[in-house]
Amino acid sequence: MVRAGDSFRVAHLGRDAAEGFAALRERFVAFNPDYDLSWSADCRELEACDRPRVVFVHHGTGNVTVGADRSPVTVGDVVVLRPGASLIADAPLGLLAFTTTNEIDAAIPSILRPDHDPLITDEPGGCATAADAYRRVVLTWLGRNGPYNYRALNCHRVAMTDSFSHYHPREGGFDEMYLVQDVRPGGRVLVSEQVAAIEDPDSVTRDQAAELIREIPVETGDLVWVGRGAMHRALGGVLAHVVTVPGFIPGCEIGLDHHLRAIGERLGLSGEVELPYNAEASTRAVVK
Repeated sequence: MVRAGDSFRVAHLGRDAAEGFAALRERFVAFNPDYDLSWSADCRELEACDRPRVVFVHHGTGNVTVGADRSPVTVGDVVVLRPGASLIADAPLGLLAFTTTNEIDAAIPSILRPDHDPLITDEPGGCATAADAYRRVVLTWLGRNGPYNYRALNCHRVAMTDSFSHYHPREGGFDEMYLVQDVRPGGRVLVSEQVAAIEDPDSVTRDQAAELIREIPVETGDLVWVGRGAMHRALGGVLAHVVTVPGFIPGCEIGLDHHLRAIGERLGLSGEVELPYNAEASTRAVVK
Protein backbone atom coordinates (compact mmCIF):
# COMPACT_ATOMS: atom_id res chain seq x y z
CA MET A 1 0.00 0.00 0.00
CA VAL A 2 1.48 3.35 -0.99
CA ARG A 3 2.05 5.85 1.79
CA ALA A 4 -0.22 8.86 1.43
CA GLY A 5 1.50 12.18 0.85
CA ASP A 6 0.40 15.68 1.81
CA SER A 7 -0.75 16.29 -1.77
CA PHE A 8 -2.53 13.04 -2.53
CA ARG A 9 -4.92 10.66 -0.82
CA VAL A 10 -6.82 7.49 -1.78
CA ALA A 11 -10.22 6.49 -0.38
CA HIS A 12 -11.64 3.03 -1.09
CA LEU A 13 -15.29 3.95 -1.53
CA GLY A 14 -16.02 0.56 -3.08
CA ARG A 15 -15.55 -1.03 0.35
CA ASP A 16 -18.11 -0.97 3.15
CA ALA A 17 -15.98 1.17 5.48
CA ALA A 18 -15.09 3.79 2.84
CA GLU A 19 -11.52 3.46 4.05
CA GLY A 20 -9.54 6.69 3.94
CA PHE A 21 -12.39 9.07 3.11
CA ALA A 22 -12.14 11.22 6.26
CA ALA A 23 -8.41 11.84 5.68
CA LEU A 24 -8.99 12.61 2.00
CA ARG A 25 -11.80 15.06 2.79
CA GLU A 26 -9.64 16.80 5.40
CA ARG A 27 -6.87 17.47 2.89
CA PHE A 28 -9.31 18.48 0.15
CA VAL A 29 -10.98 21.09 2.39
CA ALA A 30 -7.57 22.36 3.53
CA PHE A 31 -6.70 23.08 -0.10
CA ASN A 32 -10.23 24.33 -0.92
CA PRO A 33 -11.74 25.99 2.18
CA ASP A 34 -14.83 27.25 0.32
CA TYR A 35 -15.79 23.72 -0.74
CA ASP A 36 -16.83 20.51 0.99
CA LEU A 37 -17.12 16.85 0.11
CA SER A 38 -19.41 14.09 1.40
CA TRP A 39 -19.83 10.39 0.72
CA SER A 40 -23.16 8.59 1.14
CA ALA A 41 -23.23 4.84 0.61
CA ASP A 42 -26.59 3.18 -0.08
CA CYS A 43 -28.26 6.58 -0.16
CA ARG A 44 -31.92 7.15 -1.02
CA GLU A 45 -32.15 10.86 -0.18
CA LEU A 46 -29.98 13.96 -0.03
CA GLU A 47 -31.81 16.70 1.84
CA ALA A 48 -31.87 20.27 0.57
CA CYS A 49 -29.21 22.72 1.69
CA ASP A 50 -28.50 26.41 1.04
CA ARG A 51 -25.47 25.89 -1.25
CA PRO A 52 -24.99 24.38 -4.73
CA ARG A 53 -23.88 20.74 -4.95
CA VAL A 54 -22.60 18.54 -7.76
CA VAL A 55 -23.32 14.88 -7.02
CA PHE A 56 -21.66 11.88 -8.73
CA VAL A 57 -23.31 8.47 -8.91
CA HIS A 58 -20.38 6.24 -7.90
CA HIS A 59 -22.21 2.94 -7.57
CA GLY A 60 -25.72 1.61 -8.03
CA THR A 61 -28.57 2.05 -10.50
CA GLY A 62 -32.00 3.55 -9.98
CA ASN A 63 -34.26 6.50 -10.66
CA VAL A 64 -33.77 9.91 -9.07
CA THR A 65 -36.12 12.83 -8.64
CA VAL A 66 -34.94 16.43 -8.33
CA GLY A 67 -37.89 18.81 -8.16
CA ALA A 68 -39.97 18.21 -11.28
CA ASP A 69 -37.17 16.25 -12.98
CA ARG A 70 -37.03 12.45 -12.86
CA SER A 71 -34.55 10.20 -14.64
CA PRO A 72 -32.83 6.83 -14.45
CA VAL A 73 -29.19 7.08 -13.33
CA THR A 74 -26.20 4.78 -13.07
CA VAL A 75 -22.46 4.95 -12.43
CA GLY A 76 -20.96 7.92 -14.29
CA ASP A 77 -24.05 10.12 -14.15
CA VAL A 78 -24.10 13.49 -12.39
CA VAL A 79 -26.87 15.25 -10.47
CA VAL A 80 -26.81 19.03 -10.04
CA LEU A 81 -28.52 20.34 -6.92
CA ARG A 82 -29.18 24.05 -6.72
CA PRO A 83 -29.71 25.68 -3.31
CA GLY A 84 -32.95 24.37 -1.81
CA ALA A 85 -33.11 21.28 -4.05
CA SER A 86 -33.14 17.72 -2.71
CA LEU A 87 -32.49 14.34 -4.34
CA ILE A 88 -34.78 11.34 -3.94
CA ALA A 89 -33.76 7.89 -5.24
CA ASP A 90 -35.91 4.77 -5.57
CA ALA A 91 -32.91 2.48 -4.99
CA PRO A 92 -29.78 2.77 -2.84
CA LEU A 93 -26.97 4.68 -4.58
CA GLY A 94 -23.38 5.52 -3.68
CA LEU A 95 -23.24 9.31 -4.01
CA LEU A 96 -20.19 11.57 -3.83
CA ALA A 97 -21.32 15.18 -3.36
CA PHE A 98 -19.22 18.31 -3.81
CA THR A 99 -20.53 21.43 -2.13
CA THR A 100 -19.43 24.27 -4.41
CA THR A 101 -19.49 28.04 -4.55
CA ASN A 102 -20.82 29.60 -7.75
CA GLU A 103 -24.43 29.80 -8.83
CA ILE A 104 -25.35 27.09 -11.33
CA ASP A 105 -26.57 28.37 -14.68
CA ALA A 106 -30.23 27.65 -15.43
CA ALA A 107 -29.23 26.06 -18.76
CA ILE A 108 -27.56 23.13 -16.96
CA PRO A 109 -30.00 20.22 -16.48
CA SER A 110 -30.50 18.80 -13.00
CA ILE A 111 -29.53 15.32 -14.21
CA LEU A 112 -26.56 14.88 -16.56
CA ARG A 113 -26.00 11.55 -18.32
CA PRO A 114 -22.78 11.61 -20.37
CA ASP A 115 -23.61 8.38 -22.21
CA HIS A 116 -27.17 9.42 -23.05
CA ASP A 117 -27.21 13.19 -23.63
CA PRO A 118 -26.89 13.88 -27.40
CA LEU A 119 -25.18 17.20 -26.60
CA ILE A 120 -22.33 15.40 -24.80
CA THR A 121 -20.12 13.62 -27.33
CA ASP A 122 -16.54 12.37 -27.40
CA GLU A 123 -14.06 15.25 -27.09
CA PRO A 124 -10.52 13.81 -27.21
CA GLY A 125 -7.93 15.83 -25.29
CA GLY A 126 -6.35 16.21 -21.88
CA CYS A 127 -5.65 12.71 -20.53
CA ALA A 128 -6.98 10.97 -23.67
CA THR A 129 -5.68 12.51 -26.88
CA ALA A 130 -6.25 9.65 -29.32
CA ALA A 131 -8.78 10.39 -32.04
CA ASP A 132 -11.01 7.50 -30.92
CA ALA A 133 -10.68 8.18 -27.19
CA TYR A 134 -13.69 7.91 -24.91
CA ARG A 135 -13.90 11.31 -23.18
CA ARG A 136 -17.24 12.91 -22.34
CA VAL A 137 -17.00 16.50 -21.06
CA VAL A 138 -19.90 17.05 -18.65
CA LEU A 139 -19.18 20.39 -16.94
CA THR A 140 -16.59 22.61 -18.59
CA TRP A 141 -14.73 25.88 -18.19
CA LEU A 142 -14.70 26.54 -21.94
CA GLY A 143 -17.84 26.56 -24.05
CA ARG A 144 -16.05 25.03 -27.03
CA ASN A 145 -15.46 21.81 -25.06
CA GLY A 146 -19.08 21.13 -24.13
CA PRO A 147 -22.53 22.66 -23.75
CA TYR A 148 -22.68 22.94 -19.95
CA ASN A 149 -20.41 25.64 -18.50
CA TYR A 150 -19.60 25.85 -14.79
CA ARG A 151 -16.36 27.28 -13.40
CA ALA A 152 -16.59 26.21 -9.75
CA LEU A 153 -16.10 22.56 -10.74
CA ASN A 154 -15.40 20.78 -14.01
CA CYS A 155 -15.73 17.08 -14.78
CA HIS A 156 -15.29 14.67 -17.64
CA ARG A 157 -15.66 10.91 -17.87
CA VAL A 158 -12.66 9.39 -19.62
CA ALA A 159 -10.88 6.11 -20.33
CA MET A 160 -7.15 6.64 -19.64
CA THR A 161 -4.65 4.22 -21.15
CA ASP A 162 -1.53 6.40 -21.39
CA SER A 163 -2.16 9.90 -20.12
CA PHE A 164 0.68 12.41 -19.91
CA SER A 165 2.50 13.32 -16.69
CA HIS A 166 1.50 16.77 -15.47
CA TYR A 167 0.74 18.98 -12.51
CA HIS A 168 -1.31 22.08 -11.72
CA PRO A 169 0.52 24.96 -9.99
CA ARG A 170 -0.16 25.69 -6.33
CA GLU A 171 -0.80 29.34 -7.13
CA GLY A 172 -3.70 29.77 -9.53
CA GLY A 173 -4.10 26.05 -10.23
CA PHE A 174 -6.64 23.46 -9.19
CA ASP A 175 -7.04 20.08 -7.49
CA GLU A 176 -7.91 16.97 -9.46
CA MET A 177 -9.78 13.82 -8.45
CA TYR A 178 -10.25 10.45 -10.12
CA LEU A 179 -13.55 8.72 -9.35
CA VAL A 180 -12.46 5.28 -10.53
CA GLN A 181 -15.32 3.42 -12.20
CA ASP A 182 -13.50 0.56 -13.91
CA VAL A 183 -9.91 -0.71 -14.05
CA ARG A 184 -8.27 -3.09 -16.50
CA PRO A 185 -5.52 -5.39 -15.26
CA GLY A 186 -2.45 -3.18 -14.81
CA GLY A 187 -4.43 0.03 -14.46
CA ARG A 188 -2.74 2.42 -12.05
CA VAL A 189 -2.05 6.03 -11.12
CA LEU A 190 1.43 7.55 -10.82
CA VAL A 191 2.07 10.49 -8.48
CA SER A 192 5.00 12.61 -7.34
CA GLU A 193 5.40 15.43 -4.86
CA GLN A 194 8.92 16.16 -6.13
CA VAL A 195 7.99 18.37 -9.07
CA ALA A 196 10.77 20.88 -8.33
CA ALA A 197 13.38 18.14 -8.72
CA ILE A 198 11.78 16.83 -11.93
CA GLU A 199 11.84 20.35 -13.40
CA ASP A 200 15.60 20.51 -12.72
CA PRO A 201 16.59 17.30 -14.50
CA ASP A 202 20.34 17.94 -14.45
CA SER A 203 20.34 17.91 -10.64
CA VAL A 204 18.72 14.49 -10.18
CA THR A 205 20.98 11.62 -9.11
CA ARG A 206 20.37 7.94 -9.78
CA ASP A 207 19.36 7.38 -6.15
CA GLN A 208 16.92 10.31 -6.26
CA ALA A 209 15.45 9.09 -9.54
CA ALA A 210 14.37 5.83 -7.91
CA GLU A 211 12.25 7.83 -5.42
CA LEU A 212 10.75 10.45 -7.75
CA ILE A 213 7.53 8.67 -8.68
CA ARG A 214 5.14 6.53 -6.66
CA GLU A 215 2.71 4.03 -8.14
CA ILE A 216 -0.83 3.70 -6.77
CA PRO A 217 -2.68 0.52 -7.74
CA VAL A 218 -6.36 1.42 -7.99
CA GLU A 219 -9.57 -0.57 -8.04
CA THR A 220 -13.15 0.08 -9.07
CA GLY A 221 -14.83 2.36 -6.54
CA ASP A 222 -11.68 4.20 -5.45
CA LEU A 223 -11.45 7.97 -5.10
CA VAL A 224 -8.01 9.49 -5.73
CA TRP A 225 -7.36 13.13 -4.76
CA VAL A 226 -4.29 14.96 -6.10
CA GLY A 227 -3.73 18.47 -4.75
CA ARG A 228 -2.23 21.43 -6.56
CA GLY A 229 1.48 21.08 -7.15
CA ALA A 230 1.68 17.27 -7.32
CA MET A 231 2.41 15.34 -10.52
CA HIS A 232 -0.10 12.72 -11.62
CA ARG A 233 -0.72 10.35 -14.50
CA ALA A 234 -3.11 7.44 -15.12
CA LEU A 235 -2.25 4.56 -17.39
CA GLY A 236 -2.94 0.90 -18.11
CA GLY A 237 -6.70 1.32 -18.51
CA VAL A 238 -8.51 3.42 -15.89
CA LEU A 239 -12.08 4.57 -16.53
CA ALA A 240 -12.78 7.50 -14.24
CA HIS A 241 -14.77 10.63 -13.78
CA VAL A 242 -12.06 13.28 -13.57
CA VAL A 243 -13.11 16.21 -11.40
CA THR A 244 -11.24 19.52 -11.10
CA VAL A 245 -11.81 22.03 -8.29
CA PRO A 246 -12.14 24.78 -9.20
CA GLY A 247 -12.71 24.26 -12.87
CA PHE A 248 -10.02 23.60 -15.47
CA ILE A 249 -8.08 26.87 -15.78
CA PRO A 250 -6.38 27.17 -19.19
CA GLY A 251 -2.60 27.27 -18.99
CA CYS A 252 -2.50 25.44 -15.65
CA GLU A 253 -1.85 21.90 -16.90
CA ILE A 254 1.94 21.66 -17.07
CA GLY A 255 3.57 18.61 -18.61
CA LEU A 256 6.64 16.89 -17.16
CA ASP A 257 7.31 14.01 -19.57
CA HIS A 258 10.11 15.86 -21.40
CA HIS A 259 11.91 16.30 -18.07
CA LEU A 260 11.37 12.66 -17.07
CA ARG A 261 12.75 11.52 -20.41
CA ALA A 262 15.77 13.81 -20.03
CA ILE A 263 16.53 12.43 -16.56
CA GLY A 264 16.28 8.85 -17.74
CA GLU A 265 18.45 9.39 -20.80
CA ARG A 266 21.14 11.33 -18.91
CA LEU A 267 21.40 8.68 -16.20
CA GLY A 268 20.93 5.72 -18.53
CA LEU A 269 18.06 4.43 -16.41
CA SER A 270 16.49 1.05 -17.11
CA GLY A 271 14.92 -1.85 -15.30
CA GLU A 272 13.72 -1.20 -11.75
CA VAL A 273 14.72 2.47 -11.71
CA GLU A 274 13.39 3.33 -15.16
CA LEU A 275 11.32 6.54 -15.12
CA PRO A 276 8.03 6.03 -16.98
CA TYR A 277 6.91 8.79 -19.32
CA ASN A 278 4.40 9.40 -22.10
CA ALA A 279 6.39 9.17 -25.33
CA GLU A 280 4.17 11.52 -27.34
CA ALA A 281 4.38 14.27 -24.72
CA SER A 282 8.12 13.83 -24.09
CA THR A 283 9.47 15.59 -27.18
CA ARG A 284 8.59 19.13 -26.05
CA ALA A 285 7.28 21.21 -23.17
CA VAL A 286 3.49 20.72 -22.97
CA VAL A 287 1.24 23.35 -21.36
CA LYS A 288 -2.55 23.19 -21.75
